[in-house]
Amino acid sequence: MDFLKAVVLGILQGLTEFLPISSSAHLRIFPELFGWGDPGAAFTAVIQIGTEIAVLLYFRKDIWRIASTWLRSLVRPEYRGHLDARMGWYIIVGSLPIVILGITLKDTIENDFRNLWVIGTTLIVLGIVLGIADRMSANNRTIKRMNIRHAVLMGLAQAMALVPGVSRSGATISMGRILGYEREAATRYAFLLAIPAVVGAGLFELPEIPNGDNAFGWGPTITATVVSFIVGYAAIAWLLRYVSTNSYLPFVVYRIGLGSLTLVLVGAGVLAA
Repeated sequence: MDFLKAVVLGILQGLTEFLPISSSAHLRIFPELFGWGDPGAAFTAVIQIGTEIAVLLYFRKDIWRIASTWLRSLVRPEYRGHLDARMGWYIIVGSLPIVILGITLKDTIENDFRNLWVIGTTLIVLGIVLGIADRMSANNRTIKRMNIRHAVLMGLAQAMALVPGVSRSGATISMGRILGYEREAATRYAFLLAIPAVVGAGLFELPEIPNGDNAFGWGPTITATVVSFIVGYAAIAWLLRYVSTNSYLPFVVYRIGLGSLTLVLVGAGVLAA
């Protein structure tokens, strides 16, 4: 039965990691609805490695180009003004807030932040933020116009996703839209920025799988990770095509609906907070 649950949660993770609707919220809410209980913060962090491997594979050419150019720029001055070299620094600097806060607030993240009252509220509030940011955006910046100030601001926005319900991609995209970036540019950068944070968090939580407060051991966790990779790869391709011609409104409506339903069910005693 644990392996069946793992497959379902892997599919859920793969579908929701890249959409701005918070995968961690879904991995907390739906197991509770199914009567499975909280799968645990470590399980959630580790299976996200599967979706980040999907990012590594999908953006392999971009990642190789950025990494190689950044490394060259460390010893060859002529590369230091190149966009890819700057992107390397932007991703590093943008990753610092979530790394620092993730380590500092580890206990709070694994306990207090997983309360369904908090998750339901953040789904609604950040959904509204995403809707306003998308609608009011100047929509005239491409990734070529990225600068260090914007990298820091998007990194700070990403760090908000330490609270389940915020959504790592949703928070980063919202900030990108506020700063005037085109939807595809904001989405693409959100995917790249998430790589160090998600892989780092997953590796950091690996020792907790057999020993921590988790519903699953190694076998189901690995199964869920593989499934999340397969589903996540398809989700990336779909989302990038979608945002090139459509707004984020459907995700805003979904977030508000799910958040409201969660709060109602918790308030009615159907779900344990």
